[in-house]
Order: sequence, then C-alpha cells, then structure tokens
Amino acid sequence: MLSQDNLPKVMGILNITPDSFSDGGNFFSSKSAFEQARIIFEEGADIIDIGGESSRPGAKPVSIQEEIDRVIPIIEQIRTEFPISISVDTSKSAVMCEAIKAGADIINDIMALQGENSLAVVANSKVKVCLMHMQGKPKTMQTNPNYNDVVGEVKTFLLERVKACIDIDITEDRIIIDPGFGFGKTLENNLTLMRYLVEFTKIGYPVLVGVSRKSMLGEILNKPVTERLSGGIALAVLAVERGAEIIRTHDVATTVDAIKITQAVI
Repeated sequence: MLSQDNLPKVMGILNITPDSFSDGGNFFSSKSAFEQARIIFEEGADIIDIGGESSRPGAKPVSIQEEIDRVIPIIEQIRTEFPISISVDTSKSAVMCEAIKAGADIINDIMALQGENSLAVVANSKVKVCLMHMQGKPKTMQTNPNYNDVVGEVKTFLLERVKACIDIDITEDRIIIDPGFGFGKTLENNLTLMRYLVEFTKIGYPVLVGVSRKSMLGEILNKPVTERLSGGIALAVLAVERGAEIIRTHDVATTVDAIKITQAVI
C-alpha cells in the first residue's frame, strides 16, 4: 500500500474575500469560512491556504487592518479545531506577523518577501515560506507580460530570493518555491513553465504549483471558471509527474484522488 507520507501535499484554498476570481464572496462570513475549512480538512488536504486579499488581475488592495480582521479569527479557529497545516497568502509584513502569532505554519507570498520588513518577520519565526514569481503587480500583471526566456528568468528570480532568505538565516528546509502560473504570464509562458517544470523541481526545494481554475485553462478549453475542473486535474497530474511536491487547489477531494493514482504509477 502506498504510504501517505510519500504523496505530494494538497493545499486547499480558502479565500476570505468578496472579489477572488473563482470563489469571491462565497466564504466571506466567518461561519461560511469555517465550514469551508472543515470541508477542506475532511476532503483530505494537508494544508489550508487562507487569503484575505484577492490577487486576481485588477483586484483592489485592502488595508492592513482589514486583511488582519479577515484572516486572524479563522486561523485561530482552525488551529483549535483541525490538525492541519495553515498557510497564509499575504504580502504584508504586518499581516504575516499577526498570522504567525495566531498559529500559521507557512507564509505564502506572491511577492517572495520583497515587501518592507517581510524577510525579517519570517526570519524571526519558525514558519516556512513559499516564494512566488510574479512579473509586475496584480493590478497590471496581465497587461503585457514579456520574457526573452521565461524558464530562465523565473528560475533566476527564485534563486535570488532563496539567497536573500538564506542570507538572513531563513534555513533551506523552510523554503518552498512557486513559478507563479498566471502571475504576469501569457498562456504560452504558462505552458512553457509546465513543460519544463523539472527545471524548478531539480533545484532542490519543494515546488508548489497552483493552476486551479485559472484563466490559462479557460483559454485552452474555452470554458468558464465553474467548468475547469478536468483541465486543472490534468495539469496537477503533469505537475506531480514532473516532481511538484505541493498542489494548490480549490477542488481538494478530486485532486487528492488524482495525486494518489499518479503517485502509484510513477
């Protein structure tokens, strides 16, 4: 029987926002957010990723206090109820600090700790950090993405951010990397990153892949957000086959099953 310890991890998404691209507003109340957390846990996720600010193209920023008010209560509630790792999707050092105090295990930062004081906050804790690549900023990142060598440029950026972490004494065992599918990338950029994902997995740090319900699937399939599950599972399987260790998804149960089958074969 395949050991669960050897399986790639599934990170279930919990957006406590009114405007996320896929599920904005669905879990905005504390009651609905906690019930969704329960579902994510019961469906077999290893990690729950909580976000209090949408990072979709064109999303409006929220204040530090508003983001804290959204995410901290649910972190505290999950920590007391479920034995699951908690990740917080934020780029604000003040939110990181409060999330760590509340019991977060991972900081998932689309800015790769480039924000003011972010490196120091993580360095002064024991949490893990996911460093993601993004060209530009969320509001404008999809306006005109441009690369000469998308794999090389993303890889160089991630290695630079890894070095920045190590230089401030964030140990290597706490670092996760994410090529940032859909963040300042064209469809062809995204497909190229997936084709050559092994270039990232062979670096030596766990690689997180998040493609669930994203526009790249919509462009290929010509389907709305609600009809992209099969496409997302196909990419998750390809990512695992190429060595990805964490799959970030809205669709936990189906992804868990797909990963078990994939891992049994490879």
